[in-house]
Amino acid sequence: MKKFTHQPLLPGSTLGVLGGGQLGRMFVHQAQAMGYFTAVLDADPDSPAGLVSHHHIQTGYEDPAGLAELARVSDAVTTEFENVPATALATLAGERPVSPTASAVSVAQDRAREKAHFVGCGVPCAPYAVIETAEQLQAISLDLLPGILKTARMGYDGKGQVRVKTAAELAAAWDAVGKVPCVLEKMLPLALECSVIVARGADGVAVHLPVQRNLHRDGILAVTEVYEQNLPPALATQAVAAAKSVAEGLQYVGVLCVEFFVLQDGSLVVNEIAPRPHNSGHYSQNACDVSQFELQVRTMAGLPLTQPRQHSPAVMLNLLGDLWFAQGDMQQTPRWADVLALPGTHLHLYGKRDAKRGRKMGHLNITAATPETARATALQAAALLGIAPF
Repeated sequence: MKKFTHQPLLPGSTLGVLGGGQLGRMFVHQAQAMGYFTAVLDADPDSPAGLVSHHHIQTGYEDPAGLAELARVSDAVTTEFENVPATALATLAGERPVSPTASAVSVAQDRAREKAHFVGCGVPCAPYAVIETAEQLQAISLDLLPGILKTARMGYDGKGQVRVKTAAELAAAWDAVGKVPCVLEKMLPLALECSVIVARGADGVAVHLPVQRNLHRDGILAVTEVYEQNLPPALATQAVAAAKSVAEGLQYVGVLCVEFFVLQDGSLVVNEIAPRPHNSGHYSQNACDVSQFELQVRTMAGLPLTQPRQHSPAVMLNLLGDLWFAQGDMQQTPRWADVLALPGTHLHLYGKRDAKRGRKMGHLNITAATPETARATALQAAALLGIAPF
């Protein structure tokens, strides 16, 4: 890997991103607003980020010619997708500064390594065991049941996860996932979920967004609420410290989301990390003076990091393709005009041509002067869109 100077890349430089989804699109918009040129590598000619970028390299993540072209046109490179091959990041790092590093992303791609990292950082996580062989399966302690069997790789938004109550169910579940390496986590009595967005620069300076309180449905984030006292202050302070410890242990550069479970006894355990901006940080686009995407640009370009300030209480609603089919199988456009008539609503759609059930199509940020008003308006918007109340 080449050694690169830490001189900041100023506007006019080109910032490259592996992956052309909605996170890449919002990164591209932010980079362009700050005066940067952008390059996207994604094989899909209709990728949301590729459609709005200065350069769109239409190849797969591991295509040597595509990676060479991305390195040629870019002054630095990042990723918007946690499952981009770490080898691609390593290849690019031979030519350009890459953040986050291949080593950090590879930890996030493997649940077993991820759990081991949490333990090494002294951050509590759920009791777990790694299952890679039949012998390890047979040796599982019954204390871990009931539990959740998760494939070690390629799992996100609830994919690759099976709840199991007995040893027989565990064996059947491992067989059903193809006997690939897995992690069995003990199910814990959850009270709620939260997350922290950390941004860390190459100089080691780290800043964070306020702690986000999250509601998931069917394994997909549905609602995020962020305002003072959305969590007990001591718990929020603990979550921020734990998130920064996880980032420091990885020597992370870039934007990192650390997701937590709050248990019914009030204790905090880390769930997983995402080495990129995250759905739960989208509210920052309208509620903070520095969004998670500006933090991504700043860390990538080596610009100074300032502590973001939240100026408005906020609620974020995830907009799935199901909303386009709220009246049945016939696709219909959601009631955007009625929603946008509500004060403090901010619509973000991702430019995806086809709505599909379960597909992330956009998000709605609601800001207000008080948490109560933000929540009330968000519930009004949810009713108009056919989103279940919360």
